[in-house]
Amino acid sequence: MSERTEPPADVKALFDRYSDHGTMTLDHLLTFLIEVQGQKSAAKEDAEAIVNSLIALQLPNISQSKALDLQSFFRYLFGEFNSPLSPSGSVQHDMNAPLPHYFIYTGHNSYLTGNQLSSDSSDAPIIEALHRGVRVIELDLWPNSDEDDVDVLHGMTLTDPVKLIQCLISIKEHAFVVSDYPVIITLEDHLTPDLQAKVAQMLIQTFGDMLFYPESECIAEFPSPEALKRRILISTKPPKEYLEKKVQALEENDPESIDREDLEDEDDKLEHNAAPEYRHLIAIHAGKLKGGLKEWLRVDPDKVRRLSLSERELEKASETHGKDIIRFTQKNFLRVYPKGVRVDSSNYDPLTAWIHGAQMVAFNMQGYGKSLWLMQGKFRANGGCGYVKKPDLLLKLGPNNDVFDPKANLPVKTTLKVKAYMGEGWHSDFGEFDICSRPDFYLRVGIAGIPVDSGMKETKEIGDNWNPAWNEEFEFPLAVPELALLRIEVYEYDMSQRDDFGGQTCFPVSDLRTGIRTVPLYNTEGDKYKSVKLLMRFHFVSPE
Repeated sequence: MSERTEPPADVKALFDRYSDHGTMTLDHLLTFLIEVQGQKSAAKEDAEAIVNSLIALQLPNISQSKALDLQSFFRYLFGEFNSPLSPSGSVQHDMNAPLPHYFIYTGHNSYLTGNQLSSDSSDAPIIEALHRGVRVIELDLWPNSDEDDVDVLHGMTLTDPVKLIQCLISIKEHAFVVSDYPVIITLEDHLTPDLQAKVAQMLIQTFGDMLFYPESECIAEFPSPEALKRRILISTKPPKEYLEKKVQALEENDPESIDREDLEDEDDKLEHNAAPEYRHLIAIHAGKLKGGLKEWLRVDPDKVRRLSLSERELEKASETHGKDIIRFTQKNFLRVYPKGVRVDSSNYDPLTAWIHGAQMVAFNMQGYGKSLWLMQGKFRANGGCGYVKKPDLLLKLGPNNDVFDPKANLPVKTTLKVKAYMGEGWHSDFGEFDICSRPDFYLRVGIAGIPVDSGMKETKEIGDNWNPAWNEEFEFPLAVPELALLRIEVYEYDMSQRDDFGGQTCFPVSDLRTGIRTVPLYNTEGDKYKSVKLLMRFHFVSPE
């Protein structure tokens, strides 16, 4: 924090209110935590931990008295221990519900380093994804050129392969570095039965007792993330041989909705050629039932399965069968994946999928942009463990056995008030924006959620200032706060060309800690800046 940074008027007023003659004692601080920061269960130990963290920074006039003056109080508020979310690694949600009751951090074609047509395949992006908390890794399996081993690559493209065994070993070594909760490997299988048997052997030899697979395909309720800690699950279709002529015919008919994992092969007798040891390892069975959308979404009380839909298929289905999708996802898994024309590895808006209960919203983790910011923000919740509990409105039935209707005209449940005080750190992390003058920063704050809740608002520009002080407040009425994400972006105004990016963040409203908080900002790829941060206040107001 800059020595010249002055506390906002609100901070000074709160210090005066919760101190005595310029001194805030531990008891004063505890009262502040409870009444202003909304930490209803805070204890004196929490206040002591804050003071001890400030002592560790060697701030003057604290160590002896264990009391705060205005500057040290401001240092706490505008410091790294005052995040708007619970600390990383601190799991807050109930993890004992069935696995389909959670949104799961999901990758698409996890082995690709760049675009979908010509980039290299590698285990490096798989490792990076796991280190970011991703819990679903997708691998495309193809015979190698000699047809005696298994490669991972994007089939029928110019992407270079990587050996399957290399990917599996990397998954084993990095799966539980940031989270103990289960990793799911989704396989697109383009293999002959003998190579399927070889894959089964690789999986068993690599993962051993880490592999989870039910004794029967008929499982009425899937185990919980807590019960599956440090386990590896395989998800794929019950194996069949893939017919290239059928692939080509389907691609010619509708290339955007093709995901080879979900091609319907009507020749059921091919399934009997599958290696039984391979089929036995499938924990989450995938595939579409014969018939149309209504059959795809049929719920079997004795079986949990996974359905995959392209983003375009989901958009169409949500228009006509939105409530059926939600009912399906209360028990079963729904995976949504990018349409085939996204060869640049871009991503889609994930909100439609989440609003309809889709657990596995598969993203290209190398496809940087605003859609990925939403994905990264969603999974900053719950300690960054890769699993976010779905809200009750997506899981429970109403009095008439009804489910949540995303199209219903819903009343405002709460209003989120967001006050943007100030920001700092750009000079350290960015250097210069404009060699001719100091930057002119403005802030964009908004909501991504159901359509009626969504929208962005802007502060005024603060000219020629590395440490802008906006002191502006915005109100966001929310009908479904449980599905809302708070978006925050900073830009530097540029008169002659596109405004310069100055940082962004995003997180679920439902996990937001109220009060005055330090909001760290991230770059376009989702890496946290060392110094750039905002001081903001969050407050919920119930409707009158």
